[in-house]
Amino acid sequence: MYDKELVLDILRQIENSINIILKRFSVINDPNDFVEDEEGLEKLDSICMQLIAIGEALKQIDKITEGKFLLKYPQVEWDKAKKMRDVIAHHYFDIDEEVVFIVCQKHLPLMLEVVRGMIKDLEIEDK
Repeated sequence: MYDKELVLDILRQIENSINIILKRFSVINDPNDFVEDEEGLEKLDSICMQLIAIGEALKQIDKITEGKFLLKYPQVEWDKAKKMRDVIAHHYFDIDEEVVFIVCQKHLPLMLEVVRGMIKDLEIEDK
């Protein structure tokens, strides 16, 4: 068995990171908004840093749960989220603002919903 409290803490960190990203992304209307000016580049940088944190946290959850916990929630492509962390961290100058835009617009709202469900499920198990 794994440490559910630790997994809960990590999930709450992920939830917080997604909320930060969505708040920062709220002023971005087009992928070009990330690269048109210094403010857009700052948004891209800060969002990418949070995406790295999310990917790393997902890897921690996999390690703690021996790769079993995330499999219970197939609605999200967890492997792609972890791989995105690797791309950003190791190939930063190759980041595609369109990919970041799509992730923020289409994938993170679903991930947030699923993460919140995961938190509820673990909290119910503890009762």
